[in-house]
Amino acid sequence: MEMFISSTKALINEKNHGVLMGGITLVTEMCEKSPDVLNHFKKLVPNLVRILKNLLMSGYSPEHDVTGISDPFLQIKILKLLRILGRDDAKASEEMNDILAQVATNTETSKNVGNAILYETVLTIMEIRSESGLRVLAVNILGRFLLNPDKNIRYVALNTLLKTVAVDYNAVQRHRTTVVDCLKDPDVSIRKRAMELCFALINQTNITNMIKEILIFLETADPEFKAECASKMYVATEKYSPNFMWHLDTMIKVLKLAGNYVPDEVVSCMIQLISSHSELQQYAAVQLYRAAQNDVVNAQPLLQVAFWAVGEFGDLLLQANEDEVVRIEESDVIAVFERVLPQTFTGIITKEYALSALVKLDTRFSFTNDRIRNLIATNQTHHNLELQQRSAEFVRILGQGELKYGLLERMPVITHNSLNAAAQPIESDNVAENEETNAEKSANVDVNLLGDLKTEDSIQMNNGDSSNINGSGGLADLMDLINPIGSDSSVGWTNSNTAANARLSGTYFFIHKTFIKFVYIHMKEIIFERVNPLVENPSTGNPSTSANTSDPFDIFSSNTVEKPKPAQPSTVAINQKGIEGVLYVEDDFVGENPATLRLVITNNNPVALENFVFQAAVTKAYQIELLPPSSSTLPSNGQGTISQTMKIKRLSTSQPVSKYLYLSV
Repeated sequence: MEMFISSTKALINEKNHGVLMGGITLVTEMCEKSPDVLNHFKKLVPNLVRILKNLLMSGYSPEHDVTGISDPFLQIKILKLLRILGRDDAKASEEMNDILAQVATNTETSKNVGNAILYETVLTIMEIRSESGLRVLAVNILGRFLLNPDKNIRYVALNTLLKTVAVDYNAVQRHRTTVVDCLKDPDVSIRKRAMELCFALINQTNITNMIKEILIFLETADPEFKAECASKMYVATEKYSPNFMWHLDTMIKVLKLAGNYVPDEVVSCMIQLISSHSELQQYAAVQLYRAAQNDVVNAQPLLQVAFWAVGEFGDLLLQANEDEVVRIEESDVIAVFERVLPQTFTGIITKEYALSALVKLDTRFSFTNDRIRNLIATNQTHHNLELQQRSAEFVRILGQGELKYGLLERMPVITHNSLNAAAQPIESDNVAENEETNAEKSANVDVNLLGDLKTEDSIQMNNGDSSNINGSGGLADLMDLINPIGSDSSVGWTNSNTAANARLSGTYFFIHKTFIKFVYIHMKEIIFERVNPLVENPSTGNPSTSANTSDPFDIFSSNTVEKPKPAQPSTVAINQKGIEGVLYVEDDFVGENPATLRLVITNNNPVALENFVFQAAVTKAYQIELLPPSSSTLPSNGQGTISQTMKIKRLSTSQPVSKYLYLSV
């Protein structure tokens, strides 16, 4: 490319219009391709400035004049080359500052030709190291463009201002009112750019006024704007809101106006906001309940947040009666659920939130328990399998007497995280500590949280085939799976595969996610109700007498007199997404001997499941050992099985018997 340098220098000094245009075009391409050539041609900046100045000062030239502007095509070519030569070069930028100011102030704006030159001038000013006054002049030109009747010029101005915000924020702020007016433009592309620029201009001093204008825009906005607008509204209010109540009120309005277009991330962040601020919880429960009383079938994300808040803080909702003009009664709250749940337009996810809220309200309300249980029970025959299972589990929980109060306690504080990076997965190292503290205060039961796995791609394992399970947590969160947003608590897991990162096959990875969320095994059900031979082992006389005089839940007691073992009792522990797992009880606790369980898993899907991993966790009063599985691959179409044996050892006979075991594959 160096061989052309001497020739191109001569071309730039030519007087002929066509030769000069071709020479500048060639130099521009060479500078973009080679940094060495760029450095060489920076010496020609004074020559280019002189040519541009002559064009500005020259009189009428009929050959190259366009609507009174002398040779606009050549001017634009020179401006583009100056932009390349002045980028990140203070000396070259200083040499061209004056001529750029002259072009910006002397160019006629009544014609599109003049606007094209001004646009290139603005781009050059913003890209080189120009003076602050020159940048203000460039932004003012763009501000005038916003008032231009030509929608193309308005769009170009908005697009350029959006890029300019990062360079000179204060200069762009001066045109905030004009930008807001563009939200009412009939052209959809202009409205979109204006919305993006409005969010870029929000700060702590103007947020209340800007949010008002954006809410007015959101009322009549096209559906394609609502999801993006809702996300950006949360980010802006989270960052600049004057207080948490204002933040909450604004987002409730957004949830109403954006309706079903609100992303799930916004719902999660709203829940985190309420959970992490105790002073906001009662106020949020009241405001969201009021919002849910209206016809909001077309705003189901609002219903989801409202149901979560009412379920968690139903007791606080009733306590707010002193400050409310209209008293909030239990029956009125349940009436909202009775109106929303049966509707066919109510989404499955919203119904899941409603059921989770109802089961918690059963422990917070005193006079509407029958209505709550009837509502939950009616969904046991729902056509959706998830709702069926959730309803059946909740009905069972509500029949557990005093145990349900521990299971359905208020969730621990969810550590708040920003939505900025499109709502990254919200995790916290402190959640486990909070759960343990809350559990110790609320229930004197030594049970650990058996939590979720961390990631979607991999299962993080502890090294070794067996370990002592000593996770942190509490009974209040043992059933965290009944809460729609789950828990990210860290627990110790015993696993049957020593690989640090075991992956399921990509095709059936969703099976694993489903198991984590919904599969847990009720030990009382397995051992006591289904494994009667281990319990009905009388020491004297009549078996029924012995059963009535002993603790029916003390199923692992070592006082049971041994008798010949019958056929191994079993129960179907897993039956979802084509995966079936049958749990066999091979040995009960006898003295200090561990209990032995065996899980036989079958894959009825048409694709084999590779890298099999099994995990189990028990409470601190027990220790679990997992023997190696019979295979690491689960054949398809039920052509083979994997057998996983586990041994559970009781560490202290004084501890209450473990009633829950959580399994995942």
